[in-house]
Amino acid sequence: MLRKALAVVFCCTSAVWLAAATDNPASKPQLTAAEIVRKNVQARGGLQAWRSVQALTLSGKMGVGGNQRATLQVPLATGRKPSIGMPVPRPEKETELPFVMDLARPRKQRFELKFNGQTAIQVYDGANGWKLRPFLNRRDVEPFTAEETKIASTQADLDGPLVDYEAKGTKIELVGTEKVENRDTYKVKLTTSAGELLHVWIDTQTFLEAKIEGQPRRLDGTYHPVEIYYRDYRPVNGIQIPFVLETRVLPVAKTATGLRDTPVPPEKIVIDQVMVNPKLDAAEFTKSGIEAAAKVK
Repeated sequence: MLRKALAVVFCCTSAVWLAAATDNPASKPQLTAAEIVRKNVQARGGLQAWRSVQALTLSGKMGVGGNQRATLQVPLATGRKPSIGMPVPRPEKETELPFVMDLARPRKQRFELKFNGQTAIQVYDGANGWKLRPFLNRRDVEPFTAEETKIASTQADLDGPLVDYEAKGTKIELVGTEKVENRDTYKVKLTTSAGELLHVWIDTQTFLEAKIEGQPRRLDGTYHPVEIYYRDYRPVNGIQIPFVLETRVLPVAKTATGLRDTPVPPEKIVIDQVMVNPKLDAAEFTKSGIEAAAKVK
């Protein structure tokens, strides 16, 4: 459960920042991709406002289980042979763990998650990453795996993939219009300078992002598509921030084992507070910073 909660961070770090719209999109969109993205940036506070943001601190709660989890069937004795009985009861409310996430340019990340008096920490300094996982009885600071480093390196900076996309070497293309949670959206394809493909769905009425593709997640030996939904946008120091993010891991027809895929419940992050341009110590994004924090905690 906690291992999965930490994995969500890779999908959600860049998810905290995005937005776009038109009054009544016809079957053929009237705006170009560049116009849609320009309106998106304006809706989120404007290009200059985001360029002035050098760091962000977000704190809130991450859902890691509860009654949204798939129910399990248990065998019951019938006097002759076991049979499938009632589902195992789940907690009435999803378990929520407090977290703090620090983001700084360029692409620096620090994430802390608290559970049962312990704190898991992972940091990325823009090139290398480290993690401390006491929940799993891993008391030493460990480097990111090659896959974790690759995922972290492809995350957008704190302003997301659309702000200053040309300066970042990203190409954009309008795919068309689609419904997202009963809202009309523009579907925009992004191709980064590294050749990575990403799709963003931008609301045609608000020009704020409704959904974005997350990093595919490996389950049962098979990579599953991931989608991240943005909700509850609020203004903070002149910029728009989504205060609710929901990650959905999409099912596949069959896993690598040949078995039918088991649905994965949504994972929700609720942000309680956002600080713009907090004073962050550069050491917080280093291995020694994790070691120092671990001694205090």
